[in-house]
Amino acid sequence: MALILKQVINRLGLSQTQLARSIKYKGNSLSNATVNLIVNYNQWPRSIDEELIKKQIEDTLLAQGLQEEFLVDLFEETGAKNILADNSAPVDPKSEKKESTRMLLRKHTLSRATRAHFRLPRDPFTDEMQSDNDVFLSDEIRYVREAMRQIAKHGGMLAVIGESGAGKSTLRQDLIEWINVNHEPITVIEPYVLGMEDNEVKGKALKSVDISGAIINAIDPHAKPRRSAEARARQMHDLLKSSAQTGRKHVLIVEEAHGLPIPTLKHLKRFYELQEGFKKLLSIILIGQTELQYKLSEHNPEVREVVQRTEIVHLKPLDAKVEDYIHHKFKCVGIDYSDLFESSAFDEILNRLRISVTEGHGASRGVKVRSLCYPLAVNNLVTGALNLAHRIGAQKVTGEVVAESVKEREEY
Repeated sequence: MALILKQVINRLGLSQTQLARSIKYKGNSLSNATVNLIVNYNQWPRSIDEELIKKQIEDTLLAQGLQEEFLVDLFEETGAKNILADNSAPVDPKSEKKESTRMLLRKHTLSRATRAHFRLPRDPFTDEMQSDNDVFLSDEIRYVREAMRQIAKHGGMLAVIGESGAGKSTLRQDLIEWINVNHEPITVIEPYVLGMEDNEVKGKALKSVDISGAIINAIDPHAKPRRSAEARARQMHDLLKSSAQTGRKHVLIVEEAHGLPIPTLKHLKRFYELQEGFKKLLSIILIGQTELQYKLSEHNPEVREVVQRTEIVHLKPLDAKVEDYIHHKFKCVGIDYSDLFESSAFDEILNRLRISVTEGHGASRGVKVRSLCYPLAVNNLVTGALNLAHRIGAQKVTGEVVAESVKEREEY
């Protein structure tokens, strides 16, 4: 069965021949025949590195102008998985074409005409985080937020895990804002993770020497990290001790932590165990997507010592809190959300942000409904519905408007 990749390259006006020429493997371009097997039949020759080829395909499409959100199900078969659930009918992989998940994740912004139509002073979903008051707090999000603050202030190791768009980066920014506004004596250390992957084939792996360099630079920007690993580690430890003696705490925050290689995860235990007497010198917060959960599995003996010291918290979908979330977002721009939405809209948002995933093999194979009702997806879905409501002259967003806005994206 063909991959969703086929639909994407067609929409970009990119031929399979052009795609083949853009992919280099062992010094040569990939053959047209190989690309044909991949795109049209989801057949990957055993002689090639599948992950390396996927990475090059993604890079090619991004260079052609594809938005990053569209990569979410690029290598899924069309109609076989990740289709939207529907309350009115059972899931049927052979049914008519369903809206792609990536259409719901695609970034949309409110048009100027839409903002004028609904009298919105600004877009509540774009560059909306101006202070900690703009952060939506359910009981679960409030717990994760407090856990991050306590780790930064009192020490420990924490892993915050969530799907793309779940609000992980917002909570990281909120933590830093809290530290700055309250003048907390905490030094934040954030290693540079752009392009980070868990092996050198995919990208640049973040190693323990990179982390020690980041710590040295955060504490003393004028210090030059020493060359040898042993000398650099000693330099880092001395700086941490000197800083701690002045009353400062230190928190290492690693975003995109699902891209950390296993050896670096193992070394985190050594960083955490740096201390002066009984006082720990460094607390650690890992922020990553769901792949991080598998890397931190208690069944993985390589990282068991790290897992035993790490509290793991998950950012769950908004689901029943979606109306509260929308209420909060519009309150932040001085608008009563009930003036813009009928109650049916919230049910339809929940419905449209559920996908059916085929899991298991053989007799245990079955379909499971999974929620994608995370802030980013809700933002984009509501934005599209508001834009459509303006175009058709509707005074409020209803369930029908939400459904129609999703169909529009599919047609686009």
